This record gives sequence, structure tokens and C-alpha cells, in this order.
Amino acid sequence: KQMTLFSIILLSVLGLFALLTVSLSIVTTPQKEVKIIERFGKFVGIRRSGLTFKIPFIDRVAYHQSLRIDELGVNVETITKDKVSVHIKVAVQYYVKDNDESIQNAVYELSDFEQQIQSYIFNEIRAEVPKKELDQVYENKEDIENAVKDQLSGALEKYGYVIQNALVTDIDPDKNVKEAMNKINAASRDRKAAEEEGEAAKIRKVKAAEAEAESKALQGKGIAEQRDAIIKGFQQSIGAFSKDTGINQKDVMRFVEITQYFDTMRDIA
Repeated sequence: KQMTLFSIILLSVLGLFALLTVSLSIVTTPQKEVKIIERFGKFVGIRRSGLTFKIPFIDRVAYHQSLRIDELGVNVETITKDKVSVHIKVAVQYYVKDNDESIQNAVYELSDFEQQIQSYIFNEIRAEVPKKELDQVYENKEDIENAVKDQLSGALEKYGYVIQNALVTDIDPDKNVKEAMNKINAASRDRKAAEEEGEAAKIRKVKAAEAEAESKALQGKGIAEQRDAIIKGFQQSIGAFSKDTGINQKDVMRFVEITQYFDTMRDIA
């Protein structure tokens, strides 16, 4: 009985040891991630996504390295060429190249990647922005983005990192400068509104003058045609009257003038 009990205990211990051994030898790695295996502190291999194995009790998973695109936000305070203090927010999108050498460099060469990439961004922003006035910083934001991206790409490529984008997400001047800019913009809008209103009034006056001139031209044309018709009528009437009565045209004209005089006096009365 004692031997049987001892055998059961021994088998249980061996079973637990075997289970522990198997458990410690299994490495499961998520998608788009790798695990770095070290043996007594020395790099021995990379385990990619899926189920893989390592030597239990000897090998260990030392690091986890993501292969996804990651983003780091950095807020930099600097000054423009026209002495305006600004806070510039930069978002850097990066990833590690999927090959053994790049992964090793990314894990072992840089002790604090985020801190070191921030140093590069600070250096480039503070070198680029002081060359531009505040308006130029807004207008040429792409120049700053390209400068940061080029600087980071050149510095970090040898460490296995690829800089996909460097985006200037916000440009925030000093509070007093923003208030002054808002006042300038408001004054500009008021001036533009006044100019538009003045132009509209000018157009209305021009159109009114053109309409009045056209009206007077038509009126003058009508009067001229009316007088022409009266003259022609007088000529015909006088000619016919002279022909029928034998009275000369001069006497007929005097008669017409007297008649118009009495007509005028009657209208006045």
C-alpha cells in the first residue's frame, strides 16, 4: 500500500512536471506581432504569429514587438519669425519593418523609442518654424510635415522603423495673438461688407442714371417725332388751304399763329 501511494504521488509529480514543461515550451503570438526569445540573456530567435515553441526553463520571451502602424503625438512649443509663441501638435505614424534584422534593431538598438523620436521632432520643428512668420506657418504646413518626415525617416530607418506620415494636427498661437487675429479678421469682414454695400449702391445709382437717360432719350425722340408730324401736318394743311382759297402761305401762317395764340390763352385761363 505504501509503495502504491508513493507511486501515485510520483506519477502525479511527474505528470505536473511534464504539463509544466509543455506549457513553458509553448509560445502563442497574436497577429501582426512578434515575440523575441532570449536564452540566458542572449537573443536566439523571433516567434511570429501562431503556435510556436521554445526550450522550457532555458528560453524566455523577452520582448513583444508590434508590427502594426502606431501613432505618437508630440506637442512642441516654439516661436515664429515674427516673434509669436505657438504650440504645434505633431502626430507621427510609424511601424517596424517585417524582417528579422529590422525587428532586432527596433528592439535592441533604441532604449526608449518614444523619447528619442520626440527629441528628433523637437529639433526639427524648432529649426523649421522660426524661419517662417505665423501666417506662413499656417499656409505652408505641408513644408513642416515634409521636413519632420524626412528628418525622422533618415534618422530611424537604420533602426528598423518606417515613418509613414508626420502630420501637423494643430497650430495654437498665444492667447493674446489669437484675440488680435480675431479682431483683424472681424475688421476685415466688416470692411469687405462695407465695400460690397458701396458697390451695390453704386450699381443701383448707375442703373438708375442709365434708365433715366434712356427715358429722356425716348422722350426727346417722341417730342421730335411729334414736332415733325406737326410740321408736316401744317405744311399739308397750308398747301391745301392756299390751293383752295388762293390765299398765300404767309397769310395762312399768320392765321395759324393767331389761332395757336388763342388756344394757348384759353389753356392758361
